[in-house]
Amino acid sequence: MENTKDLTEHSSRSERKRRDSFGMFDGYDSCSEDTSSSSSSDESEEEVTPLPSSLPIIKNNGQVYTYPDGKSGMATCEMCGMVGVRDAFYSKTKRFCSVSCSRSYSSNSKKASILARLQVTGKPPTKKAKVLQKQPLVAKLAAYAQYQATLQNQVKTKTAAVPVEGFSWGNYITSNNLTAAPVTCFKHAPMGTCWGDISEGVRVEVPNTDCSLPTKVFWIAGIVKLAGYNVLLRYEGFENDSSVDFWCNVCGSDIHPVGWCATSGKPLVPPRTIQHKYTNWKAFLVKRLTGAKTLPPDFSQKVSESMQYPFKPSMRVEVVDKTHLCRTRVAVVDSVIGGRLRLVYEESEDKTDDFWCHMYSPLIHHIGWSRSIGHRFKRSDITKKQDGHYDAPPHLFAKVKEVDPSGEWFKEGMKLEAIDPLNLSAICVATIRKVLADGYLMIGIDGSEAADGSDWFCYHATSPSIFPVGFCEINAIELTPPRGYAKLPFKWFDYLRETDSIAAPVKLFNKEVPNHGFHIRMKLEAVDLMEPRLVCVATVTRIIHRLLRIHFDGWEEEYDQWVDCESPDLYPVGWCQLTGYQLQPPAPQTARDSQSSSSKQKKKAKSQQYKGHKKMTSLQLKEELLDGEEYNFLQGASDQESNGSASYYIKQEP
Repeated sequence: MENTKDLTEHSSRSERKRRDSFGMFDGYDSCSEDTSSSSSSDESEEEVTPLPSSLPIIKNNGQVYTYPDGKSGMATCEMCGMVGVRDAFYSKTKRFCSVSCSRSYSSNSKKASILARLQVTGKPPTKKAKVLQKQPLVAKLAAYAQYQATLQNQVKTKTAAVPVEGFSWGNYITSNNLTAAPVTCFKHAPMGTCWGDISEGVRVEVPNTDCSLPTKVFWIAGIVKLAGYNVLLRYEGFENDSSVDFWCNVCGSDIHPVGWCATSGKPLVPPRTIQHKYTNWKAFLVKRLTGAKTLPPDFSQKVSESMQYPFKPSMRVEVVDKTHLCRTRVAVVDSVIGGRLRLVYEESEDKTDDFWCHMYSPLIHHIGWSRSIGHRFKRSDITKKQDGHYDAPPHLFAKVKEVDPSGEWFKEGMKLEAIDPLNLSAICVATIRKVLADGYLMIGIDGSEAADGSDWFCYHATSPSIFPVGFCEINAIELTPPRGYAKLPFKWFDYLRETDSIAAPVKLFNKEVPNHGFHIRMKLEAVDLMEPRLVCVATVTRIIHRLLRIHFDGWEEEYDQWVDCESPDLYPVGWCQLTGYQLQPPAPQTARDSQSSSSKQKKKAKSQQYKGHKKMTSLQLKEELLDGEEYNFLQGASDQESNGSASYYIKQEP
């Protein structure tokens, strides 16, 4: 095959040569050391029509909220301690007064350091980042106060971080007998499209660490197990002895195809532990390697090429405003790490107001995109480009599938189900609030929208994050009803009738399901999208066609996130090591033990309550929801690893 090399017995070379065709020395002891336009910036922000004034209005923390029933109660924020109207609090559990507090609590109690929450450094997490484990509020406040005192003592230098020690993917995989998602699942990652058939049994040349020689020597090893980019290797000659097996990143600079030592003049020396097993190591290698597979000769070149990124520092882009999801702002690329961009909003003088995303993220666009589709845009106070800044070319951005809105199309007021971008563990009842150009839609979560529409968010019509009415019911996913909606269990038919609304036609949604290759319990590295500078150890826990449920190892399920199988925020095991990004390890046992038992009991009770709800059959959905239109809902999709594009959760009949 193109990516493999058949090793055949080489013809004998001149006996006068010091090394043979494998680059091997005659004897163990014979080795020596010789060896464009900124027009969008001038556009004023477009106004959004406010919600009907007939609904009760509740003010809280500077925001205005409306609720169907107007019921109120009091709650205390677990992050900042503020007391306010319970229904106006954020999240299903009403634990936080605002999105900011939820994010801060999440990043601190899960995986992030205080540095990450305060965004003091403006840099990605480093190997010296100190992890703050989940603690009671008093302990967290004490830690924060201590941190502030430390900052005051370090006037001239940035805070020195403390390394996160003790995590090794190799040990984690081996000790728990885990399986990692293959590199081919991640088309956006290095080598994702040219991985070839690297598999168990492939031979490589690697440094020989079982050696007492004063110079760096090599030996041949075979791949015993793969885990993303990481491979478990065993030196040739050890047979079934795993005592010196070791993990390494196959894309690392010390991994070479067989034959590299011979062409590079490097010595091949057998490990000291097994040197006595054979008197003729050359014959041994010829026998073992004849017909075996190795890395393609240009493997390292392909790795290097796949890690070249078109986005460069000083490029200007339009990106979602993290404080108001309904609009975009101009930001400048500050750094690029493994295809992930650290964007600094153009108005940030100290460069601390930043946003992290992948270069293929649907949240970034070329300058002028907002004006072209009619999206809200925050005009910059900066009247002209700063020296050295330039607009990123439009062709660098991810392309969306073209759509034809001329026929039957989405309309304002239509109902659907959507992943809440502020609570990615939830799929919610939602409404199309505005139809933009080029297939883009502004969507709001029912029952929790700000009166000015500042928390509307933009999804493309082909987005895998929006679903037709009934998707959650059919696939046994808990649908989050509108906040304050008291008629439970939630039924779409009743809700559509009460709100005098219609469901968005099923045929308008994206039905493509790629052959993604993910399976339940596979390990990977995933971005915590509520704190997108963090990349964490994670597990696939559910698969609903192309939709993946991502769990962050060691943390409660409430932090899980629904992510598309082709999301650029998912990476193979070993990606952080390969790119130099900091990996956030699983929570230690002490942190897990400190998690609130009452919270778990509430979640369990809620889960049992949900499971006890009467399920609607496909026939009922036909009769109640779709009002005469014929649809066939394919059952049995929950937790199925359906990778074929031919099968999907909903099929429209002609």
